[in-house]
Amino acid sequence: MLRKLFIVCAVLLSSLAAVADDWLRSIPEFELSDHLGVVHTLDQYADKQFVVFYVQGVGCPIARIALPNYREVRDEFASKNIDFLMFNSNIQDSMPRIAKEADEFGIDFPIMKDEGQALAKALGVERTAEVFIVNPKTREVLYRGPINDQLGYETQRNNAGEHYLKDALNTVLAGGKVDMNDIPDSKGCLIAFFDI
Repeated sequence: MLRKLFIVCAVLLSSLAAVADDWLRSIPEFELSDHLGVVHTLDQYADKQFVVFYVQGVGCPIARIALPNYREVRDEFASKNIDFLMFNSNIQDSMPRIAKEADEFGIDFPIMKDEGQALAKALGVERTAEVFIVNPKTREVLYRGPINDQLGYETQRNNAGEHYLKDALNTVLAGGKVDMNDIPDSKGCLIAFFDI
């Protein structure tokens, strides 16, 4: 009986490890234009220590409200050789709509249009306002999740109690590994896909 229980536990643990590995996928090479007409590839960031990607969506209130938090993290890590980008995978968001949103909300990050949704599908993106930390040399995704715990569905705290992205960046900069079991799911607007 104990042996059967041990085998079941081992199978469950290996299944959980597989799910965790699937959650942190590697990022593929890409060639995407941003709302200013600049073309970006992953290779051009090879000299960066890390690249952080934020999933943007036109009209999404959570993605809009989280912008100052994302900007704050960028400013705090400005001297650490890390680039901060955004990408938009929404079917309904054209480049002119993205550019208008950037202008109206003072978005000073490049917003790449993931036209065929290849990047979102490769990363397993489901919602806006999710962030990814990527090692551009290995293409390994080291973190995915929310910026912090300030925003939720129909809730908003005055101040964040947990700073998931900042903590993750400090961890990977120190050579550590982020424990994704401690990271909650991101809150944001659902991304619609052409085909599932």
